[in-house]
Amino acid sequence: MPVSASAANAPALTWTAVTEDDTARLAQQLAQAMGAQPALADALLTLRGNLGAGKTTFVRHLLRALGVTGRIKSPTYALVEPYELPATAARAGAPLPAWHADLYRFDDPREWEDAGLRELFATPGLKLVEWPEKAATLLPMADLDLHFLHDGDDARRIVVAAPTARGAQLLAALA
Repeated sequence: MPVSASAANAPALTWTAVTEDDTARLAQQLAQAMGAQPALADALLTLRGNLGAGKTTFVRHLLRALGVTGRIKSPTYALVEPYELPATAARAGAPLPAWHADLYRFDDPREWEDAGLRELFATPGLKLVEWPEKAATLLPMADLDLHFLHDGDDARRIVVAAPTARGAQLLAALA
């Protein structure tokens, strides 16, 4: 799968994820980077890949690693699921919101606007978006753009590109 135009010249790293534990380790590393630098927890992450490629599984592991408790649901039918990231030593104060959006069911990019997501994405907090291409150019530029690629039966590659300065900080922490 080609890297999106917004991430075409961005620095990138590739992980091989043979098992779900491999995916969980990447999510844990990213959560540690976000926890160490409070401003990074306000990032926009886009997740691309075919059905069953591991996008929702990665989000579940990331939210768990960031301290979310309780059920973490797929937002395929709800469109957006809200979560609360607990305050950490590095990020003192109130908990930070997190939103997990799945745009798979969009037929037209304007549905992103009609659903009120522009306002939601303008507020502080972590935003995780599956199927971002369904919003076309209406979605803000991602800080990290994750591509989940199948490499055979169970093997996957996760290509992480960082088209923004915030994304580059996160990517550097993962290297």
